Amino acid sequence: MRIGVISDTHIPFFTRSIPQPVLESFATCDVIVHAGDIIESSVIEKLKTMAETRAVHGNMDSEELKRLLPDRLVFEVGGKRIGVTHGKGSGKKVLDEVRNIFDKKVDIVIFGHSHMPFNENIGGTLFFNPGSATDTLFQGKRTYGIITIEGDIVRGEIIEIGQG
Repeated sequence: MRIGVISDTHIPFFTRSIPQPVLESFATCDVIVHAGDIIESSVIEKLKTMAETRAVHGNMDSEELKRLLPDRLVFEVGGKRIGVTHGKGSGKKVLDEVRNIFDKKVDIVIFGHSHMPFNENIGGTLFFNPGSATDTLFQGKRTYGIITIEGDIVRGEIIEIGQG
């Protein structure tokens, strides 16, 4: 099971569309997750043409997207429970915010907001923030992620797509 993960695209503010390297990588994914700050609903529509897509809204999303998308969701894929939320707070404090946000145990927590990639197993749960595939302001690089589930093994990978 291959899950493409993206967050904080802020399209059209940082760029007009999802970067081509992301689209090429996501073409081989079973599921795509967007962790919010989408801005334009066309981003989700594009992702849906590639694979099953799950998404939450972020703090910068329009009222329309906030009505259409939840602020958090939990789903199961590849035998693993995945929790998705955008997050809030500044910098590294976003992790503190998302650590206990889900009522039931999840195997993977996907979040965004900080634009800073994070890929760490804490207490048996993978906490994964893909960073931003369109913004270099906070991190100096554009990134997205791939999560692979093979039986009981869960691996996250942050992929850098270079300077904008």
